[in-house]
Amino acid sequence: MKRSDIRHNLFEDAQAILVAPLFMAFAILLFRTAGLLAGGTVGIAFLVHYASGWPMGAVVFAVNLPFYLFAIRAMGWTFTLKTFISVSLLAIYTETLPGVIDVHAVNPVFAAIMGGFMAGVGLLMLIRHKASLGGLGVLAIYLQNTRGWRAGKVQMAADFVIVGAALLIRDPIGVGLSIVGALALNLVILANHKSGRYTGA
Repeated sequence: MKRSDIRHNLFEDAQAILVAPLFMAFAILLFRTAGLLAGGTVGIAFLVHYASGWPMGAVVFAVNLPFYLFAIRAMGWTFTLKTFISVSLLAIYTETLPGVIDVHAVNPVFAAIMGGFMAGVGLLMLIRHKASLGGLGVLAIYLQNTRGWRAGKVQMAADFVIVGAALLIRDPIGVGLSIVGALALNLVILANHKSGRYTGA
């Protein structure tokens, strides 16, 4: 079967872009209820949210704005448009989800692991439909394409800085559990996204 015969159609792309941010928004709800945070630009948004009290959804949207320029240059307009829509929906879902699901308390260990798994599933869906939730991952790809820097190392370094900064405003246990959540997220991606195994586009 030719690759052009198995490309995702518009409906398939649309459902991924609608559903994937909802998984991430639920992960954010679990993290926030447990006082945890994530990596990437969502992690930056968590830091700003915890430090300032500004609405999480609005911060997620604003933090991602500078990275669309890198997305256009590194990945093209189609990827960037899908990513912009995904991030916009994530911002909306993040603010509206607490109004339909009332989570008073959650075990922090469960929140870290389950939140990481759900975030990983959401990101995996977007990866398979040539989209993302923007941010530092796009910058990492841009630097890899233009400077030859390994995207994985750039992303890891950025996440290290974010986690380090979190120690200034969150307790060490919460930060440690946030790392567990990041590991759970990456486990989902590593186990389910292997080069050449999935050919949908």
